[in-house]
Amino acid sequence: MNATIVNKMSQMKLHGMLRSYQTLLESNRHHDLTQDEFINMLVQAEWDERENKTITRNLRLARFRYEASVEEINFAAQRGLDKTQFLRLADMGFIDRKENVLITGATGVGKSFLSSALGHQACQSGYKTLYFNTQKLFSKLKILKADGSHNRELSRIEKYDLLILDDFGLASLDGVSRMALLEIIEDRHGRKSTIISSQLPVAKWYEIIGDNTIADAILDRMVHTAHRIELKGASLRKK
Repeated sequence: MNATIVNKMSQMKLHGMLRSYQTLLESNRHHDLTQDEFINMLVQAEWDERENKTITRNLRLARFRYEASVEEINFAAQRGLDKTQFLRLADMGFIDRKENVLITGATGVGKSFLSSALGHQACQSGYKTLYFNTQKLFSKLKILKADGSHNRELSRIEKYDLLILDDFGLASLDGVSRMALLEIIEDRHGRKSTIISSQLPVAKWYEIIGDNTIADAILDRMVHTAHRIELKGASLRKK
């Protein structure tokens, strides 16, 4: 009977349950458990297995630039990082509320690491997350526009619970990039959450976007109700 159960668990791909079942049999611990405890242990093992697979898949698909975690964040006073604000963001409630986060500061102060830490936390909490260097994303979209798959990529981006656009504003946007950004922000406005990090203060984003009408449309959807983090201090890379 045990062999039959093991075979059926394997065929049904209940791998967590299968490993737990085999461990219990090998250790002879199943005799010490009630039926309810035995079933609960098997179900919990399968639940944990699937949760871990989801987290691993989410992290792989996100393609983060940095391996980062909330536990590694430096809250030194000179950074100007409000610990209470950040830890509230780290509970991922802002994703449930479809809110955005804007992270600004000089080169090297840790903007990318901070956004990646929030992204990793989102993945571990079960949210589908996507990370892009902004310039690389726009370059990719231009190539896709040439072969006709541009709209399909935008539709894919729209489906993610959290989108991270890192290093925004390193170069002024041309017409194609400007319209791509507008489409991305419009598709996600009120539906999904976006994190944007930039070495430029938000006040200068108008100049980077380049068209006042489109800039108004983008920033109106992104800025006014967003959580703002303005990092200060010297470059961490120098240290």
